[in-house]
Amino acid sequence: MLYNEPSPLEVKVLTRRFGLPGGPTLATYLATDGFAGFRKALQLKPEEIIEQVKISNLRGRGGAGFPMGLKWGFVPRGSDRPRYIVANADEGEPGTCKDRLLMEHDPHQLLEGMLIAARAVDARAGYIYVRGEYRYIIEILDRAIEECRAAGYLGRDILGSGFDFEVYTHSGAGSYECGEESALLESLEGKRGVPRIRPPFPAVAGLYRCPTVLNNVESYSAVPAILRDGGAAFAALGTPRDGGTRLFCVSGHVNRPGVYELPVGFNLLRLLNEVAGGIRGGRKLKAVVPGGSSCPVLKASECDLSLDFDTLAKAGSMLGSAGVIVIDEDTCMARVAARVIRFYAHESCGWCIPCREGTAWLAKLLLRLHEGGGRRGDLDLAVEIARNMLGRTFCPLGDAAAMPTIAFLEKFRDEFEAHLDGGQCLFEKQPAGVEA
Repeated sequence: MLYNEPSPLEVKVLTRRFGLPGGPTLATYLATDGFAGFRKALQLKPEEIIEQVKISNLRGRGGAGFPMGLKWGFVPRGSDRPRYIVANADEGEPGTCKDRLLMEHDPHQLLEGMLIAARAVDARAGYIYVRGEYRYIIEILDRAIEECRAAGYLGRDILGSGFDFEVYTHSGAGSYECGEESALLESLEGKRGVPRIRPPFPAVAGLYRCPTVLNNVESYSAVPAILRDGGAAFAALGTPRDGGTRLFCVSGHVNRPGVYELPVGFNLLRLLNEVAGGIRGGRKLKAVVPGGSSCPVLKASECDLSLDFDTLAKAGSMLGSAGVIVIDEDTCMARVAARVIRFYAHESCGWCIPCREGTAWLAKLLLRLHEGGGRRGDLDLAVEIARNMLGRTFCPLGDAAAMPTIAFLEKFRDEFEAHLDGGQCLFEKQPAGVEA
């Protein structure tokens, strides 16, 4: 078993090579339509490649969901500066573990996607910025890069086309902040990983202040299928504004946690009950965080909805990186909120005051409350602190900490109130702190 027992409801596009005999080798990749998309791209003009990505309705899989073809189109054509392709493989969002699997089980697909992006914007070098905790994956990627270079798919005059492109791996140092694109670029340049003030955006002034295409691993991994089968075929798998499939990382209180590839727009309750096997132990569903820990929580009564960017935005949450965290009825939401904000307080880079101070205040406040030391004004104070963080930081980490905190406090206020004035936690025999 590579990552979970597969479900018959899955639509395998990006994961179709997982578990094939021979492993993730170039020979296996070429035997299963590998580099067919890139060969087609070599016959197209750059603007025609970008148009296919636009037709596919592929939206970035890293969290923000920005249309990927539109993003590529922002790269200026007339610039005489070098252009770069950067893959964000930092994947630090709690609840998310899909990019690791794509690199581990099909690294050549990522390389092909980067090659197609390079052809689209005339880039000659690319970098894969790998999360520090994924160091073993760098060996897998380097081996795949060497295979491609030896076979003529990387390097100079690729497949006799006159097109040159090289790819290099780079390890992060375990910083969540470096998952933010501008902080990643700072780190890749050898500097402290803190966010840049924008504009300019990376498409105009990215790596070394040169035009840069920066997407995450899942986004690039979808591109070979788009070029191979056509943008319209990929778009038809999803919703009218959000094409293709997504790798949903289901964790928490379900019987079959794992990573499942399903069409964008798949129903959340069906995912929990039919794909992930329902809530473990026969308990009832209490809440779901639909897109990684930075996304506002949904109550059980709100979960009968489509998993796409627009529907979740209307529901007051986000699809994010599709890290679906499932919470059952026996879980203390005050404890969950304290755990989540403690993570963001630890990972704040400290560059801007609202995030640095706000996350620290919230962590102390919510931990004290869960331990039974909360005061009557603490809940409103926590909401006020969180709201004062929204939109006031250089990068989205401040919002990523504030939004879930507000949602926990507003939707499960009764559970927080039970801890006030020395009150005992409704779900624990004795009030308890948050583990180190």
